[in-house]
Amino acid sequence: MDAEALTDADVLVVGGGNAAIVSALTAADAGARVLLLERAPVHFRGGNSRHTRNIRCAHDTGDEFTTGPYPFDELWHDLCGVGKGPSDEHLAELTVRQSAEVPSWMAAHGAHWQRALTGTLDLARTNRFFLGGGKALLNSYYRRASRQGIAIEYDTKVTHLEFDGETCTGVLTDDGRRVRAPAVICASGGFEADLAWLGRYWGEAVQGFHVRGPSYNDGRLLRELLDAGAQQAGEERGFHAVAVDARSPRYDGGIATRIDAIPFGIVVNRDGRRFYDEGEDIWPKRYAIWGRNIALQPGQIAYALWDAKVRGAFLPPMYGPYSAQSIEELAELLDLDKRAVAETVDTFNKAVDRAPDTEATAGLDPPKSNWARRLDTPPYFAVPMRPGITFTYLGVAVTDRARVRRADGGVFGNVFAAGEIMSGNILSTGYLAGFGMTIGTVWGRIAGTEAARHALG
Repeated sequence: MDAEALTDADVLVVGGGNAAIVSALTAADAGARVLLLERAPVHFRGGNSRHTRNIRCAHDTGDEFTTGPYPFDELWHDLCGVGKGPSDEHLAELTVRQSAEVPSWMAAHGAHWQRALTGTLDLARTNRFFLGGGKALLNSYYRRASRQGIAIEYDTKVTHLEFDGETCTGVLTDDGRRVRAPAVICASGGFEADLAWLGRYWGEAVQGFHVRGPSYNDGRLLRELLDAGAQQAGEERGFHAVAVDARSPRYDGGIATRIDAIPFGIVVNRDGRRFYDEGEDIWPKRYAIWGRNIALQPGQIAYALWDAKVRGAFLPPMYGPYSAQSIEELAELLDLDKRAVAETVDTFNKAVDRAPDTEATAGLDPPKSNWARRLDTPPYFAVPMRPGITFTYLGVAVTDRARVRRADGGVFGNVFAAGEIMSGNILSTGYLAGFGMTIGTVWGRIAGTEAARHALG
């Protein structure tokens, strides 16, 4: 028989990443007693947020941590320019507008910044970097939570949400407890670690996917909400996915496994052929299309090739590249058809020669529209790549007060959502570097505020 534990918390937060801890801190600021349930052990707390390093926010002036202004209109234009644009323009605009308030809130709750970094993504003006990265940011937040009296339970998996009509009356955990609170915030991430669920939309291709974050993100809470009648938001096949080293761990490889070489050379599939424009647009808007690009290729694998001219222009791959003195030798190391790869490189080089005064190719399909330079200087380098999924976009629909919508047109009376579990309200198919942390922070603050208001009356 299940043991029942009635908590004296006003707000129950399920999840332990950025959106969850921001929700908890905000609710506590409003005077609510908060309990946070984190599925991971303490040393793995934080979900995908452990692997982050920056956040994208609108700001009218630069400061010591950003190199210039990034006003609302520009951020809004950038968001509309990736993928198919925002899923819900009203909620997306709200996210962008409230992003301007985020840095000061973060600093007041323990965040420390570092001076802008240079690198492949070119984020020095648009994004603010966390001193020590996402892990350090989370540690600061959790220390703050401890000082505020927020109760935190680790190694606690929520297995079921109980409902009476539109009200969540209890949360069941894997140790047989029933936890109750007047308001519940669902901030437990997406379902990227459930390959069977992904397989409903991607089929056998999922066998070639890597998951950049923890294996805990299996979407259990999302499934509970959908089964209880929550309205679905976001595309079923939608996800934030980048190119990662095919030699990296299947789970939890994080940011270190991302491959940054793509704009500086060419990418071929297992047939030795190019299949997409490696120089499309600027890298902060386009780096996250490469996970999907590779997912659509035979065997869900591709290879980034570059030459000695660009050595040192980007972060080197974590596991070191393959290298050879000729393209043919390099192809053999990769177990690719050396004639096909050599022909692809030769065709590419000729297309570069036909446009000598530009950074683009001419007469090539697909083109390379920026940073097109011949591959002609040995040694040559390559690394195999797989799709690395960060988080999924399919989630629950929310109001502008973070209440979870019901498929019948109503809302749940006491259930709120923040972060990746509701990111499909904002994102469709594209992604901007650092914007996942923006969504988590903006909506964590909204959910925490509204949950506390509901609980405290």
